[in-house]
Amino acid sequence: MGDMALPALPEESFQRVLCVVAHPDDMEYGTSAAVARWTARGIEVGYLLLTRGEAGMPNPPEETARLRVAEQRAACEVVGVTHLTVLEHPDGVLVHGLDLRRDICREIRRFRPDVVLGMGWDVETPFGFDQADHRAAGLATLDAVRDAGNRWVFPEQVDDEGLEPHSARWLVVPGLPGSGATHGVDVTGEPLRRGVASLEAHGAYLAAIPNHPAPKDFIPTFTAMSGKAVGVEHAVLFRAHDLQAPPDFTATQD
Repeated sequence: MGDMALPALPEESFQRVLCVVAHPDDMEYGTSAAVARWTARGIEVGYLLLTRGEAGMPNPPEETARLRVAEQRAACEVVGVTHLTVLEHPDGVLVHGLDLRRDICREIRRFRPDVVLGMGWDVETPFGFDQADHRAAGLATLDAVRDAGNRWVFPEQVDDEGLEPHSARWLVVPGLPGSGATHGVDVTGEPLRRGVASLEAHGAYLAAIPNHPAPKDFIPTFTAMSGKAVGVEHAVLFRAHDLQAPPDFTATQD
């Protein structure tokens, strides 16, 4: 888009957003600042965690799982999220397959969002190789968004569980300046403050990571970089896909 500012996400049309991530804390590295803005505007936001993060600390796994889920609940409270679902897929060895797709599909059909926020599925990122669970979660979410709208995929959820097919309009994944981001969310002020505080809620987890910087020292730096792409002081960027838009057959490849 050259020097043109990225457009804002059309959040005025959002009613319900489901965020699907692999671990406790995955939402809190900047994205939760956008969530804080949305909940303040009356948008209902739910989180689906695919694991309990039990492999993320040196403590015994069950102890770590209890601690990290408790910290996630505290982080949700900071940004106004009241709908939290935590699954028990194994941390560190998350597998993209039918079991994972089925569970994500079920939550989409339950929560009935118009926006699904997932993780990226790229192997390489500007910060190095992405973690395997993140990639599995992102790809399974991409597939589950389509699964959820098809009555004949996981039909037992319709026939036996009383759920209805549901087609979300938007799929969004976090983006970075210069790395394919299409839209931004202005998080200047209170949303950013709450976003930083939501990561601070993961205090025990962060303390177990050697030399981890304080959230207040790095999140505003990244949101300021993203803000330049949107033309505001602080922003969170996304790659947004309108799943109900007709295909643009006139688009050309670079």
